[in-house]
Amino acid sequence: MTEEIVILDFGSQYTQVIARRIRECKVYSTILPFDTPAKEIAKRAPKGIILSGGPSSVYSAKAPFPDPGIFKLGIPMLGVCFGIQLFAHFLKGKVERGQRREYGKGTLQVTDRSCALLKGLPAKLQVWNSHADKLTKLPEGFQTVAVTENSGHAAIEHRPKQFFGLQFHPEVAHTPQGRQIISNFVYRVCGCGKKWTMKGYAVQAIETIREVVGSERVILGLSGGVDSSVAAALLHQAIGDQLTCIFVNNGLLRAREAEVVKEVFGRNFKVKLQYEDASALFLKRLKGVTDPERKRKIIGRSFIEVFQAATKRAGKARFLAQGTLYPDVIESVPIAGNPAALIKSHHNVGGLPKNMKFELVEPLKCLFKDEVRLLGLELGLPKEIVYRQPFPGPGLAVRILGEVTPARCAILRNADAIVVEEMKQSDWYYKIWQSFAVLLPIRSVGVMGDERTYDYTIALRAVESQDGMTADWVRLPYDLLEKISNRIINEVKGVNRVCLDISSKPPATIEWE
Repeated sequence: MTEEIVILDFGSQYTQVIARRIRECKVYSTILPFDTPAKEIAKRAPKGIILSGGPSSVYSAKAPFPDPGIFKLGIPMLGVCFGIQLFAHFLKGKVERGQRREYGKGTLQVTDRSCALLKGLPAKLQVWNSHADKLTKLPEGFQTVAVTENSGHAAIEHRPKQFFGLQFHPEVAHTPQGRQIISNFVYRVCGCGKKWTMKGYAVQAIETIREVVGSERVILGLSGGVDSSVAAALLHQAIGDQLTCIFVNNGLLRAREAEVVKEVFGRNFKVKLQYEDASALFLKRLKGVTDPERKRKIIGRSFIEVFQAATKRAGKARFLAQGTLYPDVIESVPIAGNPAALIKSHHNVGGLPKNMKFELVEPLKCLFKDEVRLLGLELGLPKEIVYRQPFPGPGLAVRILGEVTPARCAILRNADAIVVEEMKQSDWYYKIWQSFAVLLPIRSVGVMGDERTYDYTIALRAVESQDGMTADWVRLPYDLLEKISNRIINEVKGVNRVCLDISSKPPATIEWE
């Protein structure tokens, strides 16, 4: 049986980060709503429980509270930020609004080096705070093991029950030794081993897929992106020719996109691949359209129409597979002031049309993005597929400002291919989140040879990000920028100027439309 740490989510924007930190310890973690009944948690037999942070105060009238029964399960528990307040609220301590708020960097002074949670850490360490309340009376049976300048109980423990509370956030990068604290909880306190591996997950997932699917057929919409590619490889290993992948060419793809998919999945993996060239249809419907939202809606509706027709040609199938990831299925916590709910809504997976009578198979829904990449490598997918940079669903259409035409698509596709090629050759491609070209609806005067030109402008966009929700522009070397610019201007007909986008998100977005 897989060892598991359960995380109860009280609305923190960092809850998913906690889950990822635990999985980095090669231990499986699950995020559950804060009010999950203690009996349900007990059935899972977790090795430990973590109470996340959150935007509320325990003395608030609408504060989210867990089932009090969790404190009687006899399971080691770690409370983070709001979690430490919950110990006080339920176990006869006291929380009050602090005279000073504690936000940002702080210095933790360890006062009890024998605490299992703080083993191996220095007497002083940098931590990241984000709270206005403070513990003013210890919960019954607890003792203080660390303090900060503003918090006399920054870390507490109940040694007999193996309950621990932290007023700061160990999961964020701004607490440099936070990983050590979490690994101490996972290994020293909960007694977990390093059993969560992609090799083990693949074996388990293949077995589950075979049990669910049986002898039925499965259809998968293959885009060539990381998620659908890994899902296709996993399903094919599990059920072979019972899987049919449908690849739709909407005419808005990157250079050699269709060829790469055919090569990797058709010839190498021997997957049953149904290729649908609908590029003429998409480009016809986009003719004359300049509004970004209209573009997206036209592309979305057209894709569903083409895909539905393709599934009928593929023959009868009971299941439709999707590359849904864990962040897409985690329930948002409906707590006022919870930024996680807003972030989650941005990423929600759209539902299937009602007239598509399929049962869903989602073989990646327990995984985060970085784990999907590791699984892809385990399944034998090439690095070029597994570590591809994100590409928007509407494709090049949202990187062509203004009308989308075949000629403009060709210009952008050729320019973008140069960006990708040079980023890979310079070893920058796999270091950052995203790098691409944007075609601007701007024409300017230039001089090429002895001739005057009046051609388009390409904007270069390169950003660093963890999840796409925030991003900062990347300071690429000047010689690399110069090489990309020179190649685009010399090799892409219709372009005479290249500029660099140095805006961050927010206030800008990563994509231009």
